Amino acid sequence: MKPIQARESIDPGVVVGRWWHLLEDGRVQCDLCPRQCKLQDGQRGFCFVRQNLDSRIVLTTYGRSSGFCVDPVEKKPLNHFFPGTGVLSFGTAGCNLGCKFCQNWGISKAREFDRIAEAASPETIAASARAMKCKAVAFTYNDPVIFAEYAIDVADACRAAGLASIAVTAGYITAKPRLEFFRHMDAVNVDLKSFNDEFYRRLCLGRLAPVLETLKYLRHGTNVWLEVTTLLIPGENDSDEEIGRAADWFASYLGPEVPWHFTAFHPDYKMIDKPATPPATLARARAIATSRGLCYVYTGNILDPDGGSTWCPCCGRRLIRREGYNITGWHLVGNRCEVCNYQIAGHFEKQPGHWGGRLLPVTLP
Repeated sequence: MKPIQARESIDPGVVVGRWWHLLEDGRVQCDLCPRQCKLQDGQRGFCFVRQNLDSRIVLTTYGRSSGFCVDPVEKKPLNHFFPGTGVLSFGTAGCNLGCKFCQNWGISKAREFDRIAEAASPETIAASARAMKCKAVAFTYNDPVIFAEYAIDVADACRAAGLASIAVTAGYITAKPRLEFFRHMDAVNVDLKSFNDEFYRRLCLGRLAPVLETLKYLRHGTNVWLEVTTLLIPGENDSDEEIGRAADWFASYLGPEVPWHFTAFHPDYKMIDKPATPPATLARARAIATSRGLCYVYTGNILDPDGGSTWCPCCGRRLIRREGYNITGWHLVGNRCEVCNYQIAGHFEKQPGHWGGRLLPVTLP
């Protein structure tokens, strides 16, 4: 495998970053995400992993991971990207949003990361994924935008090894880094947390508009396979009115063939006072989105064979039956419905993978 060109290293795990500029007052502005953190020497950004060191931005988690696991591609969730296959998944630490309902807060809010980090080079990750017969490597658990240099290098190593790269992201990134980052990815799941800017400001400490720009760019400016996820929180983003507005925007700007996953919230982090999402709420959201003409709408974090299955938009045949992460029925011929020959959007092989619902923690060499 051709080695990845080395980045300028300061210390183990610390490399000079991209997307920043000096300000007249001596601070450095990080240009990676819409926060545009303006940092004094030694100061870290909101994400915690990008730092002003000697008047330049460095990434402090290059080559470091919170751990590796082979799990189903459907867990990302991606239902139209080589269903049934296993992917090597990992994250680092930190996040550029501050979601009070974070479901992975132990990783995204980590501050003593050096004590738990597992080191791995891009080439090692790609070689290990290939040896374990994974279809792809997934950047997940925390947002890969904040460790973009590392994710890009891993993606390049994967591409050289014949593997795909998957980014699971909130899409909170500015225009120039967006162009470069997603050019290296093969599939993306974007977490659209709400269709309400006030929700983003109050519960995520961010804004909605940059996420919508990322979604439109991925759909119309790239060939990256795109799916979208919305975690429904009772009383916050689950009203019929908001879901309807989001579905109308989705249909207009992303089109009917981009899959949308509605997933169930469970009390966690700083929102332990909220109840878990009832299955009926997910079913209602799915019905609303489908009524707006969206072809592939799913429910997740609950056992729902209907909401987890892929249905033919033309004849109504159940094409892929799922029970949790397990595929229990397959009625595709290539990427077409075996009954009416309708072409299903996505990337499919002749037969599904057989990884099932296993979660296999692994230690890389």
